[in-house]
Amino acid sequence: MILQHFGLKHLPLSKESPELWDDGSLASLRESFQWLLHTPGLGLLTGDPGVGKTATLRLLTEPLNPHRYRIIYQSDTDFGRVDIYRTLGRALGVEPHYRRAHLWKDLKERIQDLVENKQVLPVWILDEAQNLPPDFFRDFPAFLNFAFDSRDLLTVWLVGHPSLAQTLDRVPYAALASRIRVRYHLRPVLERERFAALITHAFRSAGCSHTLLSDSGLELLHQASKGCPRQAGNVLHTALRLAVPKGG
Repeated sequence: MILQHFGLKHLPLSKESPELWDDGSLASLRESFQWLLHTPGLGLLTGDPGVGKTATLRLLTEPLNPHRYRIIYQSDTDFGRVDIYRTLGRALGVEPHYRRAHLWKDLKERIQDLVENKQVLPVWILDEAQNLPPDFFRDFPAFLNFAFDSRDLLTVWLVGHPSLAQTLDRVPYAALASRIRVRYHLRPVLERERFAALITHAFRSAGCSHTLLSDSGLELLHQASKGCPRQAGNVLHTALRLAVPKGG
């Protein structure tokens, strides 16, 4: 009813949006993402909830050739460390053993086979990584060790809240922190001009040539969302729903 009333293809700033807004601020992240595809390693992407971390990575992974890259996205991270590796095993077609040593051996052999014999690079994205158990952070560097640590055969992105970076900077996780090649913090759109451009893009992407918002309405949306795209979408969707006449 909302879409029909306003002539929209989908709600602005919704998951149905076919493209992500980028005013050039993501150029550095794009370059870093591509770099870790050519020289496999560990990346860290942080940001407050709703700023677009997952949507950005989805944008970056969608055009990748599936014959060259095996994308493994995992967001169920609030489990034991062995469960995390079992999920990776299932994604790679490895029988998930319960003994960690056996599971690690099979996973490493599978990864090595993919890279060396099939020329396919596994790209493991661990979303909500702030929920990973501490023992995972402690032993993950050992898992990444291939051939006396002479080669990197797996690209991994740890994605999570800002607290994730603070956790990894603690002394017990120094071995893992030293392996992080890329650190990127995604920030909310706080600048008014950039926020206005975000909303304009959101409406145009949804099939509307204007924002349907007055200047004061846009300012209220900016203040209420604090520049967070997800929160802006939630507020905007509620406003659009309330703006539809009853029975209309």
